[in-house]
Amino acid sequence: MNAQDQDDFQDIRDAIRALCADFPPEYHREIDEQRGYPEAFVEALTRDGWMAALIPEAYGGSGLGLTEASVIMEEINRSGGNSGACHGQMYNMNTLVRHGSEEQKQHYLPKIAAGELRLQSMGVTEPTTGTDTTKIKTTAVKQGDRYVVNGQKVWISRVQHSDLMILLARTTPLAEVARKSEGLSIFLVDIKQAMKEGMTVRPIANMVNHETNELFFDNLEIPEENLIGEEGQGFKYILTGLNAERTLIAAECIGDGYWFTDKVTAYVNERQVFGRPIGQNQGVQFPIAEAFIEVEAANLMRFEACRRYDAGLPCGAQANMAKYLAAKASWEAANACLQFHGGFGFASEYDVERKFRETRLYQVAPISTNLILSYIAEHVLGLPRSF
Repeated sequence: MNAQDQDDFQDIRDAIRALCADFPPEYHREIDEQRGYPEAFVEALTRDGWMAALIPEAYGGSGLGLTEASVIMEEINRSGGNSGACHGQMYNMNTLVRHGSEEQKQHYLPKIAAGELRLQSMGVTEPTTGTDTTKIKTTAVKQGDRYVVNGQKVWISRVQHSDLMILLARTTPLAEVARKSEGLSIFLVDIKQAMKEGMTVRPIANMVNHETNELFFDNLEIPEENLIGEEGQGFKYILTGLNAERTLIAAECIGDGYWFTDKVTAYVNERQVFGRPIGQNQGVQFPIAEAFIEVEAANLMRFEACRRYDAGLPCGAQANMAKYLAAKASWEAANACLQFHGGFGFASEYDVERKFRETRLYQVAPISTNLILSYIAEHVLGLPRSF
């Protein structure tokens, strides 16, 4: 028995596992081979209300917390799926719920909860700034009752399968603000409308079957009522989404880690070489056991990050640490799983190579391992800022 079997979310786990059972490995394998989008799978999650988990009940959602959302994401990955196709609706939701106006929430949340709209994308990262978010160059200049946006974003996921996007842009030039985190604002963008009026989407082919894009803004006009919260306070607001994102990614990595350890444990128990199961060898046992230990430890940090997030407490350190531990653990589990499957680990029909590629992403995104270490060094240990 592991930590996840002792929590209070067995009803959610059972429901997600039952839904995922209708989408067996063959389904995800075929989607991967086609470089497609798991439309039927995401529709099933939406139909059963899981994509509205974080929307308050007053707006047609379930009113659950990030803790429950993380369990949903974890179970999708543990079942052999990939939450990357839909997790944006989870971590973007609290940005709108916590910082949107009542009018915005009344207008958008019921439609999102009903599956009429998808809020899957967040436009923050830029080619020349990466994680140095305060240095973004995309601008939004107020002209009358509209903001005019110019600039570029990169690695913006699920744009082609979403209706709405949360966009971060600079509304006051960096040289004119007292603190570099000031003067940034967030907007809710109607993607289809924007693509007709100044936003160009250029897909980026990549190692994983993950729909991600470059965006180019050429005098895109956004109505002022699409500003979320107060102008200039967007950096503070976007942290709501970023901490949720890192915590949910941690949960997905934990799901991957359990998938890999379950998969490889079953295989090495059955695989006979030299007249005995290879799982009898300590050289096989130890890497699997070590990976499992690390997954279990990451699981605990994930729940601590969720607890603090849901309680409205500062959780930047915990979200970062959970993401670091979980991504590391899932990668170690992936390596052990691939190694001990031998040549079969490279065969698509075993799904190991697909999951191996998918979980490797999280050493790099949504924040790289080194930047997490520098965050902890500066903000937790009090060491001098390194950049």
